[in-house]
Amino acid sequence: MSDHPDHVDNIQAEWRRSRPDLDVSPLGVIGRLHRLGSFLTDELVGVYRRHGLGEGDFDVLATLRRAGEPFERTPGELSASTMVTTGAMTKRIDRLADAGLVTRRKSDVDGRGRVVALTDKGRRLIDEAFTDHVANEHRLLESLTKQEQDLLRGVLAKWLREFESGDSSGS
Repeated sequence: MSDHPDHVDNIQAEWRRSRPDLDVSPLGVIGRLHRLGSFLTDELVGVYRRHGLGEGDFDVLATLRRAGEPFERTPGELSASTMVTTGAMTKRIDRLADAGLVTRRKSDVDGRGRVVALTDKGRRLIDEAFTDHVANEHRLLESLTKQEQDLLRGVLAKWLREFESGDSSGS
């Protein structure tokens, strides 16, 4: 524990007093990640809002933009990439189409399928928003040294791979 306890230190101390039979050390990692996740989400969403976007809207536009020319994907690909249901994706696409940021058309490959594409207006907006997003992420990491960022990136990548592979048991 540091000289200046944080919120999680205080929670752990309370649990140690209330339940000395339990090892509450995982709270030091999980609790901090959870709290940081909330703070970071608020910081990220603030940038999206300045561009008139919600978190989901930003996600869809960014997914289309990083697809490269011609900046399009099927609704199913968008759903898989952004990890939302097809119903939720349909609502996002409707909202973005109404705003003139994306279009829908029949697929050239599968006549029954649809393709969602960025409009010029959508591309300009996501380019501006993503530029601000990356600057914001740099700002959020400023308090960590390059070495700390590299270490954290590696540890989190290792841990995330366990969940993504379906083996979160650590074995």
